[in-house]
Amino acid sequence: MADCEIIGRHRILFVMAVGAEYGVHLQRRFTPLLTGVGPIEAAITTGIALADMARSKTLPDLVVSLGSAGSRACALGEIYQVASVSWRDMDASALGFPKGVTPFLDHPADIPLVTPIDLKAVRLSTGANIVTGDAYAAIDADMVDMETFAVARVCQNFNVPLMGLRGVSDGPGDLDGIRGWTELLSVLDERLAAAVDQLAAALSSTRAL
Repeated sequence: MADCEIIGRHRILFVMAVGAEYGVHLQRRFTPLLTGVGPIEAAITTGIALADMARSKTLPDLVVSLGSAGSRACALGEIYQVASVSWRDMDASALGFPKGVTPFLDHPADIPLVTPIDLKAVRLSTGANIVTGDAYAAIDADMVDMETFAVARVCQNFNVPLMGLRGVSDGPGDLDGIRGWTELLSVLDERLAAAVDQLAAALSSTRAL
């Protein structure tokens, strides 16, 4: 069963995709729920975890989805909060639904997330594909990842707020295999840890979520 971290008076569940993003600096701060790569794995794993917590009446006060992202609009190696997240795979526009909106569900194309710390917030696009090269031109967002929208939909179903933290690992050039993704992960680990410290300071003060 996934465990929450206690920060101040708050129960926080940290969610990440894979251990490659969970370096030595983050390891000193929390133990994450690792979902696996992509929106389906993220939805399954997060859904099971929150359902278990709901049954035991231990739902978190906040879920934090964090890890790496690709971008051609944001600075390589920098960390950003997620202002909102969309789902680039969903396109039912042929039936008259706006792109990104799941038919017959009441959610906007861009789902807003909480942004509790003093860090630049940008728009994120989630999908099941690796975006590289000219494919960025078709993305209506500042960054891309493969999990956050799925985590957001699970959190909505359990009425738990979600925060997103992403570090830009790639994007300015064409992605050159897996090394193009992993090369900056150690840098992002340290900088994500600093952002987590900012969150801990905010939650330990009188500020509410």
